[in-house]
Amino acid sequence: MTLRARQGGFTLVEVLVALGIVAIALTAGLQATAALTRNAQRQSDVLLAQLCAENELIKIRLAKQMPGVGDTRASCEQAGESLTVALAVRATPNPNFLRVDAQVFKLEVPVLRLSTIVGRF
Repeated sequence: MTLRARQGGFTLVEVLVALGIVAIALTAGLQATAALTRNAQRQSDVLLAQLCAENELIKIRLAKQMPGVGDTRASCEQAGESLTVALAVRATPNPNFLRVDAQVFKLEVPVLRLSTIVGRF
């Protein structure tokens, strides 16, 4: 009887270990890609929200009179996205100044808040 020479190749265990390593690497890559996508979307949302908030604050600064104390809402369309800007005008200890907070929401989720002080002209 002759002994058969071992043929070249991988055993089933070696193939399964290699597949497990590849699966772990692909999962890590997928998670990293998802995190980058979420971060890019967040940056885009913040940029659009900042444009909306600054537009509303500039409207108040350009008005010829002091805004009324209270809360208002305005809609804002930027890059095809619908955002809502909530303006809160509050009195300060000095009657010549008002504090204005602009908070931007996307689908009722807060995205950004900007504040400024408006003085008499």
